Order: sequence, then structure tokens, then C-alpha cells
Amino acid sequence: MKLLNTAAGNTKILKSQTGTEYRIASLSLMPDFKICPNSQNADCFTLCLKSSGRGQMNSVAKGRQNKTDYWHFDRAGFLAQLKKEIAAFEKLCAKQGKLAAFRLNTISDIPWEKYGIPQAFPNSKFYDYCKSANRLGKTPENYDLMFSFSDAPKYQRQVQRALQTNAPMAVVFRGFVPVGNYFMGREIIDGDLSDLKNLKAHSKIVGLKIKGNAATKNSTSPFIVDPGQATKCPFPAMADPLANSGRGFAIAAK
Repeated sequence: MKLLNTAAGNTKILKSQTGTEYRIASLSLMPDFKICPNSQNADCFTLCLKSSGRGQMNSVAKGRQNKTDYWHFDRAGFLAQLKKEIAAFEKLCAKQGKLAAFRLNTISDIPWEKYGIPQAFPNSKFYDYCKSANRLGKTPENYDLMFSFSDAPKYQRQVQRALQTNAPMAVVFRGFVPVGNYFMGREIIDGDLSDLKNLKAHSKIVGLKIKGNAATKNSTSPFIVDPGQATKCPFPAMADPLANSGRGFAIAAK
């Protein structure tokens, strides 16, 4: 069983690497509450992209589940194979005159720095979205993180911690992304263009348009933000990010 997708099968991966010096390999596991520990508090598990696109195919879903089972029941074997595949992709990229980049949490949230993965490959770039604010600013230099926002009440401690950093914050908007406006005091950019560009969007809101079927797009989950909650200028109270939770900012911005 191969772990990495090296053919840019994910649409965002393809868009991100096109026209750059990078080739990106990704890892797609079937998410659960162990490898996505904050998904319950963020109220995003039912809206997860696991069932979008190719994820609707039984063969793809089964393959992802097999990888997740491999991770849970043979951690050492999984990590050994992952390192071999990363090393092989690095060599392939070098032959092609490209730099290697990896997104290992395409639909999971595993702290790969705890397992020494980015540290073992210092010449490659690693990046992920994450919902664990305590990881922000603590990963190796070659591993960048973007925080994933949700307005769910139980998740606000994570949001508050993230606001104290300059990490890009990904926010899913319903309908359209209000580029150029502000949310929680941060300028909103179009995050659907390239993750590699998003990594440089320090202290910005990486706006993402909600994807999926009609049920997903019409969901009232606090994971999805209405564009009307954005403001034309930074919210003044943002000088003290602990003064309000993400929910407080959203209400004040209406």
C-alpha cells in the first residue's frame, strides 16, 4: 500500500504547485477523533472534506481507511514506510530540478513534528492546516502551519491562542470570500488560489469558499462564516485578542 499521492491528485495541491519550483506530495488518511482531536470541539467533523470529490468513491474511502488503520495498529511500520516514500520523492524532485514539499495532513491533524518527520528531511518543505493552536510557532523551520478557524463555543480557547500568533488563519466562508475586508481584525485574502502563498500570509485571514454538496453549503455549522460578518476595517478591540472569543468578534462585526 502506497501512502503518498505524488501525482497532485488533490485539486488544491495541483493549483498550489503549478508555476512554482515545487512538487507537492500529500497524504490522505480517513479522519477520526484520534487523528483529528479538535474536530469535535470545532464542530467540523461532519463537514470534513473526506466525503468530497474523489472521497465519494468507495475505493478511495477504503484506501484512506486502510492507511488510518495502518497508522493506529502499526505506527512504527507506518513511519518507516512514510520516510522511505518521502526520501524517494525527494530524489525524484531533484532529478526533475524541483524542490519537494509535503502536505501530510490533507484531511487529518497529526503533529508530525512529534514523530521527527520534518526534522528528518530539512531540505524539504512541510505544511498543513491545523486545529491545535499550541503547535503554532513550535514546529521546525521547514514545517509551516495555518490555523483552522471555527466559531464553535468549545473551540474558542484554541482561537484565542491562535490570535496571539502571526500564523495565517483559515476561515471557510459561505457563498463567497469577502477579499480585502476584515474578520477578527485581520485582512481577508483569497485562500483558494495557492497554499504555498497562504503560508506567507502572516496575520491574515485565509478565506476559503465552502465546498461540497448542497447539504454542506447550507449547513448552519459554526465552522462556516457568513461573508456579512466581515468588516470594512479592522475591528478596534483586536488590540487585545483575549478580550473576546472568536464568537464575540463575529457578533460584533454584524
